[in-house]
Amino acid sequence: MKTVTSRDNPLVKRLHALSASTSQQRRADFVLAEGIHLAGSFLDAGGVPRQCVISESALDDVETRQVLERIASERIVMLPDALFKQVSTVVSGVGLLLLLDRETPPVPPTIEHDCVILDGLQDAGNVGSILRSAAAAGVRDVFCATGTAYAWSSKVLRSGMGAHWHLRIHEHVEAVDLLARLRVPLALTDSHGAQAIDATDLSGPLAWIFGNEGGGVSSAWREVDHLRVTIPQPGGMESLNVAAAAAICLFEQGRQRRAARR
Repeated sequence: MKTVTSRDNPLVKRLHALSASTSQQRRADFVLAEGIHLAGSFLDAGGVPRQCVISESALDDVETRQVLERIASERIVMLPDALFKQVSTVVSGVGLLLLLDRETPPVPPTIEHDCVILDGLQDAGNVGSILRSAAAAGVRDVFCATGTAYAWSSKVLRSGMGAHWHLRIHEHVEAVDLLARLRVPLALTDSHGAQAIDATDLSGPLAWIFGNEGGGVSSAWREVDHLRVTIPQPGGMESLNVAAAAAICLFEQGRQRRAARR
């Protein structure tokens, strides 16, 4: 284990820049995953971190020590608590940060299975929650259209709670390119004139698209043939949060498939 005490150290300066700026994180070739849960889920998925950075006081934490036992000592760097706070991406954490290589899987030439498309979602919490629901529902490919919040930002990673390690996440996808590859129906939620989701056959593979929190799905997607479903809301609300709507859609599809098998 190496100890670094200077804020002028190149690693510390790089971490400080990344922790303070999502745009810097987007331009980097690695990502920051902070906290016990993210570190544990990454290691459980067979990942090997580029580097592990810990605070001095983190060594007093039992769970942190258990994580460190799974990482080669030459990859671990310890910072004094005050210095670690300067590079941390959370307000109050245990003092454990992993630097991970960012995965950039190629877009498949044809898409014949369930997938999720995020069209201009801006809120990192919503993006992370949808990634988490997609992973839990067994979806493997998520396509982030240009304009969507950076899927590997620290905020999205925390909201995703480890979902990233179970997904193939494709960023900067253009509608024209993706539509040419889709071999499954496109499905979206619509509060006007659509069929209730529980009365719609969702048993086949679908490409679910979820749009911007304010503007919804863009015209590039609406202008092609698509399946429109609505989520009944007897309580009288006009709409649902997009992450909640995505979870309902994905798990209703799963419910129908389980019912069909029975």
